[in-house]
Amino acid sequence: MKIKQVSIPCVDITLEGEWIFPDGEGPFPGVVVAHPFPPMGGTMQNGVVTAIWQALASEGIAALRFNFRGVGQSQGSFNEGVGERDDVRAALDVAFTTEGMDVNRIGLAGYSFGAMMSVPVALRDERVKCLAVVSAPLSEDNWTKLDEYRKPHLVVVGENDDMVPIDLFRSQMEKESDFGHYHIIVGGDHGLFGHEEEVGKVVGEFFAANI
Repeated sequence: MKIKQVSIPCVDITLEGEWIFPDGEGPFPGVVVAHPFPPMGGTMQNGVVTAIWQALASEGIAALRFNFRGVGQSQGSFNEGVGERDDVRAALDVAFTTEGMDVNRIGLAGYSFGAMMSVPVALRDERVKCLAVVSAPLSEDNWTKLDEYRKPHLVVVGENDDMVPIDLFRSQMEKESDFGHYHIIVGGDHGLFGHEEEVGKVVGEFFAANI
């Protein structure tokens, strides 16, 4: 595998990003991975994000993780989830314009806050092939919109997650279709500590089958 640092232009700031490329020759499918809540210490080095990022490369998929504005070497400051959607879009733009990428096979993944930012972007960006969200504390409106999303999407949650109502999640599972896929991490809470490998495996296999 090959790791490459990248600068991501986003309106009037620059974000820090890091690619991981699988072995072999491209063009590669690709996935952008968004990290959890910045004010609580969320970064692209988060264990769940790293597990997903590495698992994707193991599945032959290039993965781009990035730091939201104000995190690590990314410029700017936290923008209450408004500018952060621009950050996701900017990372996607880099994925679509990087040499060696298959622009018809680009997906988006997010964990926690990163999932909250990724869902509205994916719903509006026709270029996104498929979507995976982990521990996603979505609004009821976004749960409804995700249920109606006509592209492959995966939702992963820990059974003890206190930020995602498990009853709501189970009701979504009952609607599983050709588009919506669901997975419960037994014993996992919102942080999914100790379950990173399982999350990475589930997300990596989903993209390998659908991107």
